[in-house]
Amino acid sequence: MSRRNAVFPANRHALYEMHGYSAAIASGDLLFVSGQVGSRSDGSPEPDFGRQVRLAFSNLEATLAAGGCTVNDIVDVTTFHTDPENQFPTIMAEKSRVFPEPPYPTWTAIGVTWLAGFDFEIKVIARIPDW
Repeated sequence: MSRRNAVFPANRHALYEMHGYSAAIASGDLLFVSGQVGSRSDGSPEPDFGRQVRLAFSNLEATLAAGGCTVNDIVDVTTFHTDPENQFPTIMAEKSRVFPEPPYPTWTAIGVTWLAGFDFEIKVIARIPDW
């Protein structure tokens, strides 16, 4: 059985220590990435929604890189939204930038009422290449 190994990006934000979780866990040939939010380095939310979404994806990409992956290795995505109906145009624009062509990963979007001051969160599972 594979052991889980914690993965953190180089310039990790303060939320990991504040809330006691790993950015990602590598287990076997899979990388399980915790929900990434648009946080500044001190852990506070980016107030502008568009920048918050872009920063969440940037934090995701940094965590994937620390685990030896890129967005092309993502197989499953789950996103959490505090106001999906009004937020989707912004999110879909960023999604189209990050995943411009098929095959797209699977994707589940969930509307929530609370994200600790954030309005968007993205978590993924990626396959580690050349494992």
